[in-house]
Amino acid sequence: MSERSKYLESVTRDNAAVVLVDHQVGLLSGVRDIPVAELKHNVAALARAATVLGIPLVVTTTAADSMWGPTAPELVEALPAGQKIIDRGSVNAWHDDRVREAIEATGRQKLIFAGVSLEVCAALPAYAATGAGYDAYVALDASGTFSRAKREAGLARMQQAGVIVSDYATLMVEALGDNGVAEAGAVYGALDMPFAVLVGQMSAAYQS
Repeated sequence: MSERSKYLESVTRDNAAVVLVDHQVGLLSGVRDIPVAELKHNVAALARAATVLGIPLVVTTTAADSMWGPTAPELVEALPAGQKIIDRGSVNAWHDDRVREAIEATGRQKLIFAGVSLEVCAALPAYAATGAGYDAYVALDASGTFSRAKREAGLARMQQAGVIVSDYATLMVEALGDNGVAEAGAVYGALDMPFAVLVGQMSAAYQS
């Protein structure tokens, strides 16, 4: 696949997988570039929308029993029943054989990463996936980090490495592809975008 087609080819429910890296309570406590409540909302919404669309999830933690604590309960609640969370020791999630094999097992070419921290937990496996021939995306607003400088440095390096940066709702709406399909309402409900309530109220008013 050429670089041009990588950037222009659509994300779909059939070609994408979502990789959620280290949304753990200890790491979340240090996030400063996005309100923590907003970050937790966004990553949970990403997981729910992906599940509605049948997009596979790979979820991982690092040092969950010691340094960084468990996955945020809001995300755990949003995960599909039976979803495994892989705890690892490696800094880069891609370097853990179990994580990499779980990603490979999805059979998907386009990998949507989100993580805490942005410049390490999301970006490092995204670089590695790009090097391995995948199309790597990072959902910026489902990721967070510990300072403005880290955010800016992470964004610059991702762009230099060919990682595609987007936001959680755009990626899932792109994967939805058609607002007329049966799952559309459930996808938008899962995304839980604040303005969508107003849009629904406007629609109801026109129908009354």
